[in-house]
Amino acid sequence: MTQVPPVAPFGLCFKSNGIGISQVGPNVPVIDLVMQSEMVKWSIYGRNSMVQVSNGVMCLGFLDRGLNPGNLIVIERYQMEDVLLQFDCDTSMLGFSSSLLMRGTSCFDSRFGSMAAQSV
Repeated sequence: MTQVPPVAPFGLCFKSNGIGISQVGPNVPVIDLVMQSEMVKWSIYGRNSMVQVSNGVMCLGFLDRGLNPGNLIVIERYQMEDVLLQFDCDTSMLGFSSSLLMRGTSCFDSRFGSMAAQSV
């Protein structure tokens, strides 16, 4: 991938020519966010990590929070698209699925309602 000058508000951009596309978006390295152990990780694929900003440029879709970001990592709406979240208030735990695109569906797919009853 060939790096190009950043396009605001993004800090890391690349030529999109020659980057293939798959069912989970641009063929770029997967970003794994490791939670409490190596066995629990959230994988973010190209569809949720790269933003097409012009005809020939795509940027890493994470924003720099500056020099004093504190301990928080903010996962925005873009990274969460087509991922199911399950909140267990009793145990204060959060569960998440892999990208629904890997299963050939999305949150906007009319077939999704029937899939929601299945284990994801």
